[in-house]
Amino acid sequence: MEDPNPQEHIDMGLQRIRILPGASDTAASFQFDQEDHTLGNALRYMIMKNLKYQTSAEYCPISPEVELCGYSIPHPSEAKMNLRIQTYEGTTVYDALEKGFDDLMDLCDVVTTKFTAARDGLTASMESR
Repeated sequence: MEDPNPQEHIDMGLQRIRILPGASDTAASFQFDQEDHTLGNALRYMIMKNLKYQTSAEYCPISPEVELCGYSIPHPSEAKMNLRIQTYEGTTVYDALEKGFDDLMDLCDVVTTKFTAARDGLTASMESR
């Protein structure tokens, strides 16, 4: 059977993400092979944008799904990054992780588009001189 969305799946040849023991639907730790602070901090930030917190009178407009997200590098000599996610009832850590990846990819697309437009604009102004 052919994949209906071939661009959504990238075959890396190896399993680079694994779920660490003790996981539940609302709390899990993931280990990423061959990753470091670059992905860890960016992904943690995107996932935490779904943080639930209360202001003085009302909930913030951010979707109240994620209670906690943090990452660590177990040892500098190992190319591994651990990511811990805890969610409130009503969403799973797997949904939060997938949304974090999707949001991060969307952000990268916006940065690429804006960078390319600025570069092209600069190139055009340099050529017209």
